[in-house]
Amino acid sequence: MRDLLRWLGRSLVRQIIIAMLLGIIIGSLLMQTGIPQPDGPLAPVLSSVVPLSFNHYLTDILYGAALTHGTLLVPAAEYFQILGDFFTKALRAVAPVLVFVLITHAISRHRQGRARGLKNIIGLYIAGTFAAAAVAVFTSTIFPTELYLKAAEDTAGAPENLKAVLTTLLFKITDNPINAVVQGNYIGILTWAILGGVAMRHASDTSKIALDDAARVIHYIVGIVIRIAPYGVFGLVTATVATTGFSTFATYARLIAVLLGSMTVVALLVNPLLVWIMLRQNPYPLVWRCLVQSGIPAFFTRSSAANIPINLNLSEQLGLREETYSISIPLGANINMAGAAITIAVLSLAAAHTLHLPVHPLNALILCFLATLGAAGASGVPGGSLMLIPMACSLLGIDGQTAAQVIAIGVLIGVIQDSAETALNSSSDVIFTAAADLADRRKNGAATS
Repeated sequence: MRDLLRWLGRSLVRQIIIAMLLGIIIGSLLMQTGIPQPDGPLAPVLSSVVPLSFNHYLTDILYGAALTHGTLLVPAAEYFQILGDFFTKALRAVAPVLVFVLITHAISRHRQGRARGLKNIIGLYIAGTFAAAAVAVFTSTIFPTELYLKAAEDTAGAPENLKAVLTTLLFKITDNPINAVVQGNYIGILTWAILGGVAMRHASDTSKIALDDAARVIHYIVGIVIRIAPYGVFGLVTATVATTGFSTFATYARLIAVLLGSMTVVALLVNPLLVWIMLRQNPYPLVWRCLVQSGIPAFFTRSSAANIPINLNLSEQLGLREETYSISIPLGANINMAGAAITIAVLSLAAAHTLHLPVHPLNALILCFLATLGAAGASGVPGGSLMLIPMACSLLGIDGQTAAQVIAIGVLIGVIQDSAETALNSSSDVIFTAAADLADRRKNGAATS
């Protein structure tokens, strides 16, 4: 038993999978058998198994029933829903501060000198991430997906015309920074984070160290929140199955299909197109090799940082210049996040479709920019792309409570989503580094000849 518990404790993914299975089992039992009553037909059975003093206790705890004379006062699903609500509330609480510190820290640590000789690579990183967000927006528009969400009290309507979009955007940008954090105004948070990050680039080393420490603190807190994910997932799955049956999971399957479809398009069409633009030759041998040797390990490690040694070794095998890939690969692990941009765009648009909120074309374009910028700051944070979903939802007129539910759904499908996202992110690092390095050497060689 100790070995089993130790094996489970090593992997959050295993814990979430088991939590999902337990939630499905218990939820289906509640859905099929209903709620036993202390004085109902199952009372003799319970009394024969456990002492009478435990009868009501067992009924209340396991089944969440508060029954009087056969009348159901509190559905069992609501008791399990408390776990899910606690998890989503914790996500909602940490998200505004996370986004502010994350973006500020990411911009402040950018060094101008590092871009010399790497402009093409950085340009490919940015172009690839933006294109991925655009693909996600297009796919979500063609295949709209609706989620199972509880109705929120303060959901705002999305602006429908250009004037309303610009007015809403301007007012959110000029919001007070403290009020933006308190109210969950992610456009305002993003604006102040960018300004703060630019200003911090000119601050003293002591101030930069303090910001580094603040980022580590936030990472640690987010890690704690993510560690309670199995309990939140258990509560959400149990309550969902008990109240709506298994039809909800068909929606999740469609959501996963949209996510994986978008990532496949980026991996097999968008990235090869960018490589072809740089090299003017068949890109697929390079793309396929990087997907196999970098993407597959990243799929299972689910960590771009852990895949850096593999990418460095692959870059050496490809004959790339060490002075280039030794910088671009670690840099790409931090800012090249096409998969994260897809996740942010798809899930936020799924929430908008669920609430039947119209998405103006200008909002869709701004969403691509937000997803690109947000994805670049998601590296190193547990569930980083999911935690930045409220920022995108804010643009679409979706409240923080609903956005937190979307994050929880992202955690449910995270076993597949996060693996595919990391595989796309990590393999793209080598693909773009190789394309830019080979193009630069070809250009210099042509110049000297």
